[in-house]
Amino acid sequence: MTFARIAGTGSYLPDNIVTNRDLEQRVDTSDQWIRERTGIEQRHIAPAGQTTVDLAEQAALRAIEAAGIKSTDIDLIVFATTTPDKVFPSCACILQARLGIQGSPAFDIQAVCSGFVYALATAEKFIRTGTSKKALVIGAEVFSRILNWEDRTTCVLFGDGAGAVVLEASEETGVLSTHLHADGRYEELLHVPCGVANDFDAVKAGKAFVEMKGNEVFKMAVNTLGRIVDETLSANQMEKSDIDWLVPHQANLRIIKATAKKLDMAMDQVVVTVNRHGNTSAASIPLALDEAVRDGRIQRNQVVLLEAFGGGFTWGSALLRY
Repeated sequence: MTFARIAGTGSYLPDNIVTNRDLEQRVDTSDQWIRERTGIEQRHIAPAGQTTVDLAEQAALRAIEAAGIKSTDIDLIVFATTTPDKVFPSCACILQARLGIQGSPAFDIQAVCSGFVYALATAEKFIRTGTSKKALVIGAEVFSRILNWEDRTTCVLFGDGAGAVVLEASEETGVLSTHLHADGRYEELLHVPCGVANDFDAVKAGKAFVEMKGNEVFKMAVNTLGRIVDETLSANQMEKSDIDWLVPHQANLRIIKATAKKLDMAMDQVVVTVNRHGNTSAASIPLALDEAVRDGRIQRNQVVLLEAFGGGFTWGSALLRY
C-alpha cells in the first residue's frame, strides 16, 4: 500500500514585526486587551511589494531542501491562500514557474484558515492513487492586505507568512486520515463582503476588508473543533493518549487551550506560535509544524494531529505519523 508521508517542511516570515505596543499607536486598543483575549503579542507584516508568492517561494525552497530533493522532482503543487497575487493565474502556477517546474498540475485552494488542511488532504489523495509521487503543499498569506487598520476588532488578530511541506509516496505510514467539512450558512460571520463579481468598486478602492463577528466565531470554532477531534480519533480507532502532538490553527490561544483540554493534552504537547505570529490563516499550521520539526520537538514516527477552522465556515483535520 502507498502512503503519503511528509519528507520535508519549510516556512518563511517577513522581517517586519508589528507589536501590540505598535498597534496602540494606531487604534484604540492595548497590549493587555490583545494578550488577554487572543494570546497575541506580535505579528509579521509583509512590506509593500512583497507578495504571497514571494513568501511561499522561500518556504517552498526550505521544504524542498529539507526533503533532500530537487525542485524539478515535484510533480504536483497545491497552494492554499485567501490572498493571491493575481485574480489569475493561480499562485501555484506562478510559484511553479519560479521553481523551474513544467507540465505537472498546479492549482490553488481557497478554504481560508482551513486551507492548508484542505490542500494536504487533496495532495494526499493524488499520492495514494498513484497520480503523484512528490507533492509540494503550501499555505501562504499576506492577510494584512485585506485588513482595515482602523478596525481594532480585526487588525490586531492577523499576520503574514508562509509554510510548506513536501509530501511523497512511501511504503511507511504517513497521513493516516483527513476530515474536511464546510457549512456556508454562516458565511457572514466571517467574510470579506466584496469581490470581483460583487462590489468590485470597493475592491478597486482598496476597501475589501475582513469583517468578523468575533463572539459567534469563537463559539462555533470551539464546538466544531471539539467534534472533529472525536471524529478523527474514532476513524483511526485511537485514544486521546495516542496523540503525541497537536498542531492547531493559530487563531486564538483560548481556542487552542479548549481543543487541548478536549484531548486531555498538556499544553507542552501543543505547538503554539499565535503569540509571535498572530493568525496567518492558511499559513499558520505549516508555520507551526515547521518550527516544531526544526527545533526537535516533533520526531519521526510520532502521531501528530492538525486541525483548523476558518471562514465559510470550513473546518478540517489531518492525522499523521510524522
